[in-house]
Amino acid sequence: MSRFLIPLGLFIVLVAFLAIGLRNDPHEVPSPLINKPAPAFQLPQLHQPMKTFSAQQMHGKVWLLNVWASWCVSCREEHPVLLEMSRSGVLPIYGLNYKDKRDDALAWLNEFGDPYLLSAADADGRVAIEYGVYGAPETYLIDRNGIIRFKQIGPITPALLQERILPLVKELSQ
Repeated sequence: MSRFLIPLGLFIVLVAFLAIGLRNDPHEVPSPLINKPAPAFQLPQLHQPMKTFSAQQMHGKVWLLNVWASWCVSCREEHPVLLEMSRSGVLPIYGLNYKDKRDDALAWLNEFGDPYLLSAADADGRVAIEYGVYGAPETYLIDRNGIIRFKQIGPITPALLQERILPLVKELSQ
C-alpha cells in the first residue's frame, strides 16, 4: 500500500502545478523593467540611416515603443490597430525594427502602411535584449520621465488598447 502513496503524492503535486500554470495568461509575463527607466539606446533610423533615434529624445513625452519585424506574422495581426491608433493621434508610436533587413522592413511598411513617427533599426537585436524582448511584437508604454509603465508581449488588440493602454495613457498624461 505504501508503494502507491509516493507516486500518488507526486501526481497530486504535479496536477497542482499544472492547474496553477494553466490559469496564467502567457501574455502577462512579468517584466523586471516595469516602473524602471527605459534602457538608453541610440540607433539609426530605418528610413534615414544617417540619422539616429534615442529614447532620451522622448523625455517629457508619453510614448509607445513597438517592437516589430517584416518576418513577424503576429505583427501583421496587430498592424491595423497600430494604424488606427496612429490616425487618432492619441499617442506617438515609435517602432523598433527587430533583427530585420532594411529593404524588407521598408517594403513591409510601404505595403501595409506606416503607423510609426519613425522606426529605429535594431539589426543585431542588442537593444531588444536590453528591453527584455522575447520576440516580436512587443510593446512598451513609456512615461514622460522615461519610465516603462506597461509591457505587452504579443499583438495589441482593440480590447487591450481600450481597456488597458488608453486609460493608462490618460492617467500618465495628466
